[in-house]
Amino acid sequence: MPPSTSFSPASPSPAAPPSRGTPSCITHPRAPRSHRSPFLTIPSSARAPHPLACTSGGCPPHLSTLLPPKGGSCAPHLPSRPAVLMGEAPVAELDAVLDGGGWEVGSSFEGPPEPTSPICLGKNICYVVLAVLFNEEDRVLLVQEAKPECRGKWYLPAGRMEPGESIVAAMRREVKEETGLECEPLTLLALEERGPAWIRFAFLARPTGGTLKTLAEADAESLQAAWCAGDPRALPLRAPDILPLLDLAARFRRCPAHPPTLPQELPCARLCLRLLLACTGAAGDLWVLLGTAGPPRLPLVACGASPAELRGGLRVPVLRLLRSCLSPAPPPGPMGLLGLQHRAGGAGGADGVCFNVVLSIAPGSPGAEPPAPRSAAFRWWHVEEQGLRGRILQRLRAAVPVRS
Repeated sequence: MPPSTSFSPASPSPAAPPSRGTPSCITHPRAPRSHRSPFLTIPSSARAPHPLACTSGGCPPHLSTLLPPKGGSCAPHLPSRPAVLMGEAPVAELDAVLDGGGWEVGSSFEGPPEPTSPICLGKNICYVVLAVLFNEEDRVLLVQEAKPECRGKWYLPAGRMEPGESIVAAMRREVKEETGLECEPLTLLALEERGPAWIRFAFLARPTGGTLKTLAEADAESLQAAWCAGDPRALPLRAPDILPLLDLAARFRRCPAHPPTLPQELPCARLCLRLLLACTGAAGDLWVLLGTAGPPRLPLVACGASPAELRGGLRVPVLRLLRSCLSPAPPPGPMGLLGLQHRAGGAGGADGVCFNVVLSIAPGSPGAEPPAPRSAAFRWWHVEEQGLRGRILQRLRAAVPVRS
């Protein structure tokens, strides 16, 4: 820790083993002030630059100045617009997905496996939420663990979602239980997964009220919470996996790498991915892969439940689709998250999530077109409208990272 950093925690309770270190902290953080249609209405030609986009004049103001008023909706409002086709392409769906919105999933998926039983928390899926919060002095919020296997060690507020919870509600609950503070989500920082059976949603959030938990209030959720003023690596951490997230959060606050991205409340029975799969040519051409079973749309792939697929991660259904529909099947680039859809307690208790992801492939040779689809169920759409083309290319570089 830097020499100027001091430690002055309350003493652990007699039942707790002594901690090797505690961040300096403040006790009282200051608190800053069934029809649905997810389509967007602003034409691309009329869009102003995103308020969080970096400009030549520097980075934008702090995220807290760009939030909705207290009590307002966390997710962007997506007013109604009928689907419009441009050269038989789903432009309205692309608009919604590119802007972090959602689109009805439906029941048609590209390729195996066919949808079977719904995804249910506590039965065949585990969702974990985690939050990174800073106060006005740029200190990060940490909690001291109460669990026997890691008692006395420090970590970010995190925990498992419960059946019937939305993703954001679970994050707020965990922060409140472990730290005593209320919070407001700003954006997803990262999507982390160890195969489809374990997925963690990492948020950047801000405190909005409450009182910091002290050792006198220790319970089974945590011993205490504190604002860390120094380097967290000087503390006994429960696990070092939070360090990359802290770095990601600090960089996002300095200059956001992607627009604010929050879950959309739309039902989904399966764990699936909506693919914005782009192919860019050396001459600046851009193509997007479309599914043609019914009206043209972005392809949907479902995650399988076999042991191999559960171990393989979210890229497995993407690779399976590429191998089955393109010849030859080029390796895709990294996956980025544009947005996600989830509604707790869907039909049959379903807790599925649809991840809207963007990734790219390269033509087989310079100047070539994309590899030809093997069946009429897919086709490439050549994107010629410059506004839409620019937005797709920008989102290939500016999306929430997906970490496996």
